[in-house]
Amino acid sequence: MPDLLDQLDISLGVWIACFCAVTLSSGIQRLSGQAFGIVAAPLIALVAPQFLPAGLLLLGITVGLTSTAVDFSALTRAEIIPGFFGRALGAVGAAMIAASITNVDLIAGLTGIVVLIGIALSLSGLRVAIKPATLIIAGITAGLMGTITAVGAPPMALLYQHEPAKRARAMQNAFFFWGMCVSVLALAWQGLVTSKHLIFAGSLLPAIALGLAVSMPLANRLEKHAIRPYALGLSVIAAATLIARLLLG
Repeated sequence: MPDLLDQLDISLGVWIACFCAVTLSSGIQRLSGQAFGIVAAPLIALVAPQFLPAGLLLLGITVGLTSTAVDFSALTRAEIIPGFFGRALGAVGAAMIAASITNVDLIAGLTGIVVLIGIALSLSGLRVAIKPATLIIAGITAGLMGTITAVGAPPMALLYQHEPAKRARAMQNAFFFWGMCVSVLALAWQGLVTSKHLIFAGSLLPAIALGLAVSMPLANRLEKHAIRPYALGLSVIAAATLIARLLLG
């Protein structure tokens, strides 16, 4: 552990905080199909903003893959292609923008703003028809948000928030997995994925396993709305703290 902390240049307390954030957010992602980024990104940005967005996106690949596999039978394949296409377009554009941002505090502040926007979308109650055009637009928006701040789920969550729980969870997890992959590739293209990001993500893989293991017995008992208020409330506090720190610092 000391060698790991030396490589990452962080304290044990910071690593434990990140471990807890990833455990909590991966469990919520499995149960609801959203919130991994909304919960984990602001919490990690508070203690280790240097690992955003790439470190969290790398972890998201594992979360998305395992969560999607569980509900694979509920996927609607006709909706996958336009959503995937839009997400890839957004990721490429966002990576070019991210390459020009060198201030980690600015990224942390942007993360807080995006989280609040995402929560507002989640609570808006809007009904948006699920069709190729809206899937592409939501994908592009998610790609831009997710690649810069690691919070890309809200646009797709808006589309699927009124769908049956299992279908909504399956579709959002599939888009989440694809989004993590293309965002990481886009950031790597711009040279924004480093060995520290890889080590950070690798060290926190057990947190994902723990979060998923704890959530599995609860998946059939809890509807996605049962845990959402708590996840969103925690995210609001963390996001507001990030924004205040940026403005006051």
